[in-house]
Amino acid sequence: MGLLYFAVGGALLGAPLLWPRTRRRALVVLTAGARRLTALERRRRSFFFGDRFPDRPVPDRRILRHLAARTYSGLLTGVVVGLLGFGAVLAGLLVVGLARGTLDWGELVSQVLLGGVLLFLNVQGLFSLVALDARLARECFGPSERELMQQRIDELATSRAAVLRAVDTERRRIERDLHDGVQQRLVALAMLLGRARRGGRTPEQARALLDQAHQESRDVLAELREVAWRVYPTALDTLGLQEALAGVSERCSIPVRTEFALTEPLPAPVETAAYFVVSESVTNAAKHSAATEIRVSLRSHGPVLVVRVEDNGVGGARPDGSGLTGLRSRVGALDGRLHVHSPPGGPTTITAELPCA
Repeated sequence: MGLLYFAVGGALLGAPLLWPRTRRRALVVLTAGARRLTALERRRRSFFFGDRFPDRPVPDRRILRHLAARTYSGLLTGVVVGLLGFGAVLAGLLVVGLARGTLDWGELVSQVLLGGVLLFLNVQGLFSLVALDARLARECFGPSERELMQQRIDELATSRAAVLRAVDTERRRIERDLHDGVQQRLVALAMLLGRARRGGRTPEQARALLDQAHQESRDVLAELREVAWRVYPTALDTLGLQEALAGVSERCSIPVRTEFALTEPLPAPVETAAYFVVSESVTNAAKHSAATEIRVSLRSHGPVLVVRVEDNGVGGARPDGSGLTGLRSRVGALDGRLHVHSPPGGPTTITAELPCA
């Protein structure tokens, strides 16, 4: 159809295409017909191969280039299919000759070997032409390889910037925790020890101050340990992801039910991302959701780890909040996806899909 269109269109529009004054209008007419043929090709690809292309305008030059390339590939496909049919006829004649006994075994073996080699080359040619047809359709209707590469570069640049923002946010949070929590407790501990050292106090008063100082030191150690766990849990390296998540459940004030349905070891970056998704989600639920129960599940769906955290709280979590934005950046750095479903009234469900390959 493309060859016929170019032959008829070239014959009818040849002179107008050569004359500068009518060239533009003739090119518009030629492109209009080519666009109808390529629309038919697009429907063919969608119907037979299930291709889904973005709904966007295609430039005229790309339409004409695609139709010309499809014409050449179609002619070549016709030649290959014709050779395949011719080979089938020869194979039939070979079978007839074998049945009549006009062929000896030497000729039969040589013909079968030659025919097998030619059939292999013919089938490989058909597979290559099928791949070429798909590539031509993708170049015309979908994003080209260059556009896909540029899109990938943009995604990597965006994820890198998001990771840097997440790291800066995490540093500020650690500094705030140390300043507002640990530092204040250390100041209180120093004041208690100073009061205990000053003279003029009875042994009972000094002992009471020392007991307060001892309790304050224990609280400081507990809070410092909590800050260290938020930075990076050493249990991930020593005990594994399951034990690290058990530590999250123990430190949470709300009952946490964890379903760990993993049998294969995970890459270290995926384990770290999964841990922080669960830890941050559980912490947010304990602080803001007014939930009475949290359910955590980790499952593998092929090469993808699916982490799901659900609470029965009041909902209303903001996907653009600082905590969830940092999680989305962390997950996106591994080419994963983070979904947040938190309608008013609850429940809140956070799902992270982390590729393991």
